[in-house]
Amino acid sequence: MTQKSSSGKSKADAREDRLKAALKANLARRKAQARARSTDGTTKTTGTNNKASSEGS
Repeated sequence: MTQKSSSGKSKADAREDRLKAALKANLARRKAQARARSTDGTTKTTGTNNKASSEGS
């Protein structure tokens, strides 16, 4: 009975570890995407926002 509860806890720990790893990978991917967008053309992104606001007027 003690083994089951400890193995259950290790399963929960393993799940937490998997979730932490997935979150870390997701965050790294999103940061890389944001960096790529900002380096591809900061003026391009800013220009797009200006165009969108002028089109709406």
